[in-house]
Amino acid sequence: MAHGKEHASPAIQVIERLFALLDALAAHQDPVTLKELSETTGLHPSTAHRILNDLTIGRYVDRPEPGNYRLGMRLLELGNLVKARLDVRDAALGPMRDLHKLTHQAVNLSVRQGDEIVYIERAYSERSGMQVVRAVGGRAPLHLTSVGKLFLAHDDPQRVRAYATRTGLSGQTRNSITDLPKLERELNLVRQNTVARDDEELELGVRCVAAGIYDDQGKLIAGLSISAPADRLEESWTERVKSTAAHISASLGHRDRPDPTAETATR
Repeated sequence: MAHGKEHASPAIQVIERLFALLDALAAHQDPVTLKELSETTGLHPSTAHRILNDLTIGRYVDRPEPGNYRLGMRLLELGNLVKARLDVRDAALGPMRDLHKLTHQAVNLSVRQGDEIVYIERAYSERSGMQVVRAVGGRAPLHLTSVGKLFLAHDDPQRVRAYATRTGLSGQTRNSITDLPKLERELNLVRQNTVARDDEELELGVRCVAAGIYDDQGKLIAGLSISAPADRLEESWTERVKSTAAHISASLGHRDRPDPTAETATR
């Protein structure tokens, strides 16, 4: 089926041609010749060659041998990112709703994109008494959010310093952490407690607590947080957030390694 018949065409012609080439490559398991791609897409061989060459530079297309092309590994990497995001959302939604019913506060699912977190799901009710401005799709700086601190706590010190340099650690409220030594101390606490907090650092009057969600490889892929009016965030919810995040992680195939100090640390 020709590309673009069922959907609106891209505004830029070269993008439409790029889509056509990717679709033509996707229709074959084996490498495809330039001649065949040109015939399939209706593109002049020199035009197809130029676009394929650029796609090869970006690793969206591989050239196993001169004149032959196949889809590249960059597409697999991007596809895995999408898959992880969809999987975590599906796995999290039910537990998020349960946590919301228990606390009657907004429960958020967030992932990292660069120097920000992005909210990809929420469970909340209009009666919660608080309207957090960050809705699904909203973004916020890592160092001002509970989930963002989880991700920074998993970075090595050099990466944290680079983040501070890039962003300048700009603040939003009088409680915002805006200097590196204080942020580093905060991240040490996050590592010790395996939870992170936002004490009116992003928004005055709103406090948050978050725990990490891990995939089957033990990688931090998302954070689960409760947002509540500053005077209504109950300390008992911290363990609920941790257990809910652990439940979601387990459903994604994560297995905790036994901690030899766990027995002595348990009261």
